[in-house]
Amino acid sequence: MKEYKMRRGEYLEERIPDMESTVVDYFGPISETQEYKGSDLFVIGEPDNPVFEKVVVGTVEYSGKKDKLAVEFYERDPTELGPDELEAAGEAVDAKNDFLLEATGRDAKSRRDSMKRTVEDDPDHDFD
Repeated sequence: MKEYKMRRGEYLEERIPDMESTVVDYFGPISETQEYKGSDLFVIGEPDNPVFEKVVVGTVEYSGKKDKLAVEFYERDPTELGPDELEAAGEAVDAKNDFLLEATGRDAKSRRDSMKRTVEDDPDHDFD
């Protein structure tokens, strides 16, 4: 599960006031919820795009800190996809990136840079 921060001064609930309908618009109907760090995330068991096997997404609430977006994309093996489904692969990438941009206000490059900084700042990692 990946967690994403918002840009400085921005909050997830301001960027996406109705997480449930936004998730449905991007990925398909919600089939259940799943608990993660005390928050209920939406599970899309049969996403609209055939490249995804399942999508788990939602808001993780932290006491005294800004909420974060938690997302896990389960994708099918590309070798198992038929020709029509392979065409949907580009749309799947666009859906992921568009959703994450709308939610976090950060493009793919900014999200990667932020993840790198998080790992570099983590004292549990030994880079020697």
